[in-house]
Amino acid sequence: MNGEDEASHEAAEKFIRLNPRHPNIDYAYFMRGIASYTRDKGMFARVFKQDLSNRDISGAKQAFGELSEFLTRFPQSQYAPYASQRLIYLRTLIAKNELVAAEYYLKRKAYVASLRRAKYVIENIPNTSETLRALKITKQCYEALGYFNLMEDIDGLIAANSTEEEIIPTEWSWNIFSRKVPAPNEE
Repeated sequence: MNGEDEASHEAAEKFIRLNPRHPNIDYAYFMRGIASYTRDKGMFARVFKQDLSNRDISGAKQAFGELSEFLTRFPQSQYAPYASQRLIYLRTLIAKNELVAAEYYLKRKAYVASLRRAKYVIENIPNTSETLRALKITKQCYEALGYFNLMEDIDGLIAANSTEEEIIPTEWSWNIFSRKVPAPNEE
């Protein structure tokens, strides 16, 4: 954590501990999660769009837990919609991080380790944009390990999770400086 994020996280923790019945306690829980979320992002990553999935994401995992707790305790809070959006982003980031490791193991021919990472995403972080990628890694591992009957089962899941055309991720970012403006249609 940088100094400001660490101080805001500690301040939120202290406020929660000392004022558990305060009428605005939801904001303290929310800010605690947001401070953990920004912990992994340095100033450079905030200004320039960076893929954080291949870095240490312990702050993202902590933020996921804290924002989940916030939504469980305060589902009607005015900050709940923003926290829900952050959770979607964090789930995807955690899944991407697991799959970066799975692909690393796959390149090193450590198929069991790769399979464990991919299956972790499928079982524990379902319904993300990374599910199809995890299924494809699982298929490659099953093929390399000689589990052809399981590979056929995965083929069915891949077909069920695929669309006719590949979904292209948007280049949208919370960072206003890195947003891409769509080009006008040229005729």
